[in-house]
Amino acid sequence: MLATDLESMGKVVTTLKVANFVDTVLAERGFIRPEQVRCQSVDGVVVDTGASMLCLPANVIQALGLRYAGDVATRTTTGSGVARLFQGVLLDIQGREGTFDCLELPEGVDPLLGVIPQEQLGLEPDLQNQQLRLLPATPKDSYISL
Repeated sequence: MLATDLESMGKVVTTLKVANFVDTVLAERGFIRPEQVRCQSVDGVVVDTGASMLCLPANVIQALGLRYAGDVATRTTTGSGVARLFQGVLLDIQGREGTFDCLELPEGVDPLLGVIPQEQLGLEPDLQNQQLRLLPATPKDSYISL
C-alpha cells in the first residue's frame, strides 16, 4: 500500500451547500431577489468526528457575509487557542438542511464538518466506503430521539 493510500483510509470528504440564512429569509419574504442570496458550494469538506462544529475558511465566511459573534476558546490536537465564531450558516447536505454557527479557519485549510451538524442532520460517516450516510428519518425508524 502506498503512503497516500494509508492517509486516505477511513477519511470521508464531502461537498456542502452553504448560504447566508438571513439572506434566505429576506428572499422568502420578498425583500431581496433569490439570486441575491449569498451562497456557494464547498468541496473537500472533511467529515471530522473529532471536531464539534462546522469550520469554514475565512474566504467562504466573507463571501457569505456571515455575522461575527465573537471569539471562543478552542482545543485542537496542537493545543488550546481562540477562534472567531460566526452565525447564520444555512447548511445543505444531501437534501437535509439546518442553520448552524461556524468557526473560522485560515484560507487554504480544509473545511470541517463536526459532530453537531452531523447529528442534527442525521448524517453518519461510513469509513469503510469513505462516504457520508443518511440515517433513517421515517416515522418507524428515525434518527431523532426524545
